[in-house]
Amino acid sequence: MRYFFLIIILSFSLSLIAQEKPESKDRLVQFSGVVIGSDSLVPLPFTSIMIRNTYRGTISDYYGFFSFVAKMNDTIEFAALGYKRALFVIPDTLADHRCSLIQMLVKDTILLKEVVIFPWPTKEQFKEAFLQLRIPDDDLTRAQRNLHRSEMAALSEIMPMDGSMNFKYQMEQQGSRLYYAGQLPPNNLLNPIAWSKFIQMWQNGEFRKKQ
Repeated sequence: MRYFFLIIILSFSLSLIAQEKPESKDRLVQFSGVVIGSDSLVPLPFTSIMIRNTYRGTISDYYGFFSFVAKMNDTIEFAALGYKRALFVIPDTLADHRCSLIQMLVKDTILLKEVVIFPWPTKEQFKEAFLQLRIPDDDLTRAQRNLHRSEMAALSEIMPMDGSMNFKYQMEQQGSRLYYAGQLPPNNLLNPIAWSKFIQMWQNGEFRKKQ
């Protein structure tokens, strides 16, 4: 009688094991999909897609696509740099052994505190270094050389007049004609002040040709 019950128990256990194997195979699904950003709907490449509490999973390709084998009721965790993690549970009511998903990830904004880096340990050392700083005078020397009076005079001789200068010249000539209308215009040939300036400039050699 004892052997009879032992045989019944062993046969019942073997039947349960035989039923578990096809049942576990039926729970496998091909889990596929694409990972995109929730704000721009742009595919997120190289997203980590792992089955939670396991070391199994995959990563999305350059176009955000992924595909791997998982089980029903598995919790899938999506993780991408700069985005919040997302979870998805594969349902156990699938009619087919395939599951497709379009997973959207939300951007994760992290506010960092402001950090100011100085090459000086203390404010006193910074103040001392700032007061002892010698600013090079290259730009100042170059500006003074470019604005020299002789250089400006030479450039003004070869620079043509623009529209505003021509207009000003014509207005001055017209004003001069209206001012001396009905009388003789002044002649500097008989002006003693002009002659004195001419003689002084001639003595100073200002009419000599510059080399």
